[in-house]
Amino acid sequence: MSLSFSLLTLGTPEDDARWDMFVHAHPESTPYHLCAWGKAVQASYGFKPEYWLALNGQEIVALCPTVNMRSLKAKKSICSLPYCDLGGILALDDESKLALREHILAHSAANGITSVELRESDSELTQASEAPAGQKVRMLLPLPENAEALMAQFKSKLRSQIRKAEKNGLSFKIIKGEDISLANTNDFYDIIAENMRLLGSPVHSKAWYQALIRAYGQHVYIALVYSDDIAIGAALVIKTTSKAVIPWASTRAKYNRLAPNMLLYWAVLSEATHQQLNEFDFGRSTVGEGTFNFKKQWGCLPQKLNWQSFENGSIKTAEHINMSSSRALIESVWQKLPLSVTNSIGPKVRKYISL
Repeated sequence: MSLSFSLLTLGTPEDDARWDMFVHAHPESTPYHLCAWGKAVQASYGFKPEYWLALNGQEIVALCPTVNMRSLKAKKSICSLPYCDLGGILALDDESKLALREHILAHSAANGITSVELRESDSELTQASEAPAGQKVRMLLPLPENAEALMAQFKSKLRSQIRKAEKNGLSFKIIKGEDISLANTNDFYDIIAENMRLLGSPVHSKAWYQALIRAYGQHVYIALVYSDDIAIGAALVIKTTSKAVIPWASTRAKYNRLAPNMLLYWAVLSEATHQQLNEFDFGRSTVGEGTFNFKKQWGCLPQKLNWQSFENGSIKTAEHINMSSSRALIESVWQKLPLSVTNSIGPKVRKYISL
């Protein structure tokens, strides 16, 4: 097979549609692979996306979305993809995948970029009890045909926790695509920013979320949980035609006694079944830790994350995904700062942190 390689020009309707059609159809794709992610990165943070194609004649046989990044120390790198768990190469066969990877590495070396990171996952799911402690995984939930069937497959304890939130007077609202307003975005952002500060993590800019919502269009929805008229829980979901992933979800800590988190996740899951999606990705967790156990109770199955870092062309595969040293330093002091300060400084720092 004789392959050629090219770069997609993001924003050209025909090219965007061709790329996204391949992503929607590929069994290992994620919503992050759609053109929208790179467009949002460029629109909000200015980093240049390069979306690679491997072609056999006119047929796409492999693709890889990448973003040219800079660190806080101005070090150049390529990441597929920043600000999320996954990216990497989608291919029809191993030969095409390897060829595209080698082309990207050669291109990087020729342009003085020594670091390339591909964020992929294994193709097989495992049972939660079989995943080794400490392993980094994403948690996937196969979805049934409707919300009623989904609720029925939950254990009684989980169903009672969802009902507890409703008995406590909480309600939720789903806002889709073009119906997402500035007010909805503000409610979402205020909750996310407050929780990020509590976690000691710099928050993304509001412009990032606004760009993401615009770029994904009909492939995004927001869930908001309310106590009376006060928004106390928020989540953002992006999707393909068959899969959904929840990159951000938070609740206001002072309302946690009312179980808003349970209603929030029920909201996004039931909406996914209404949209006839067949897989929901709860995102990254460490086996054995609290977030892993929270996701496991919904029936999720772990899939090992397989992140590969290439330094000067040599592969470095780690069993554990570590935060950058710069991010660890920031988080050590972040919780002590006033919210107004973290909301102002956070986005200026967050853009340079790829994880």
